[in-house]
Amino acid sequence: MGVSCVQSIAISDGRSGQQIIDTISKQLESMNGRKCGTFCVECDTYYSSLPINTVKVLNLLTSTEFPMTCFALLDNGQSLVCDSTFELILHNLSNVYSSKKMSRIEVRGQKWTLKDFVVRVGSCCLGPSLKGIIIELEYGPSLVPNHCWDLIKELAQSFADFPDISQPNQYMISRMNEIYSPIDTIQQYNDHFNTLRKAQTIQSIK
Repeated sequence: MGVSCVQSIAISDGRSGQQIIDTISKQLESMNGRKCGTFCVECDTYYSSLPINTVKVLNLLTSTEFPMTCFALLDNGQSLVCDSTFELILHNLSNVYSSKKMSRIEVRGQKWTLKDFVVRVGSCCLGPSLKGIIIELEYGPSLVPNHCWDLIKELAQSFADFPDISQPNQYMISRMNEIYSPIDTIQQYNDHFNTLRKAQTIQSIK
């Protein structure tokens, strides 16, 4: 594991999600990228049913990159790195935390190796609906974001659809000189999941 930058790509009018993925895949092939398996990041949201509980929302994320671990992100900003069985504990606390049907959001796709980088490109779905494309650029040789940020930006500029990343993810700004850990990747995915959920809510209201 190294340092990752996770970004979402909006699906514009006239192009499908698969067309965007195909374009990025062709760009990776032209750079001698090699497929190295698949990946999946899933997020289930639990809501507190207790009026006195200050933590109202808990996002529980799992990733195939960290199969023995799950990550609980609370709406007060705290996070827990837990054993994968933590989800079973939540099920036993259904009188305190419950999940809504069709609230699961996930990203699934292909992994590529490109010299010192691993690139993950996946479709992000909320329930059955495709909401966007998420791409993760991971630079393996370093664990300090500031040491490799320019290299990650340079690779990002190679992809036509990749958004401008002149600045790191808001969550990462204060952590650029700290040792990177898996929770930092998960937090970035969670930020994009929350943004896509909010966009879905606004769209539903309209």
